[in-house]
Amino acid sequence: MRSGTTAATGKRQAESLPTALGMSVSELVQAVGGFEGDPAEMVRASVRTAERAFAELDACDAVIDKASVAGGKIADRLRVHLSAESVADVQTELEELERVAARVRGTDETRRLLNRVLGKEERDAFTPAVVVRLTADDLPRLPSAYAEADDYTDLLAVAGREEQLRPQLELAHAKRIVRVATHLVTVVEQVAAAGFADSRFAAESLLEAQRSHALWQTFLAESRRDLS
Repeated sequence: MRSGTTAATGKRQAESLPTALGMSVSELVQAVGGFEGDPAEMVRASVRTAERAFAELDACDAVIDKASVAGGKIADRLRVHLSAESVADVQTELEELERVAARVRGTDETRRLLNRVLGKEERDAFTPAVVVRLTADDLPRLPSAYAEADDYTDLLAVAGREEQLRPQLELAHAKRIVRVATHLVTVVEQVAAAGFADSRFAAESLLEAQRSHALWQTFLAESRRDLS
């Protein structure tokens, strides 16, 4: 009688386990290697396999969570360094951002396989924010005395016009630098919030961060040249 009860209990557990894991019976059997013997042993082996899979997936999620926190701190530090126009410190933070993203990237294949085995691909799918690209054409133009050559035909006149335009030039430079710095921080904040978990979004964000950094350096150099 006890043997029959155990077998019946094992059969019920075997039938309910695939539902709990979000898998079909055939997928479950394939995942644990296939069993032709005792249903109770199949359940125990399946549970052990599922527990290991969930544990590994939890470890991957922990990497993502830590990366999200680290990315947020990088964004905070970037905001300070950009405001201080500290070129070397900004470069250091972006290098650290790459290292953080690489740690998450190292879990990509494991997460993909585990999600497939556990039937979590559809449930965990999400669409991250679009990575907006910023270019010089999106930013304010710099005023120039040479743009009005018809009205200023000699060097003294041009020099005088440059002095008149200096306040406008300072403002335009400042706006360009602040705008690209703000964009850079926003890009980092967005990818950090997503934990670098979506490989495409993370790659596009890192590329845009590098583009923004290069643009910021260009604008900084132009400002120092024009206003020195």
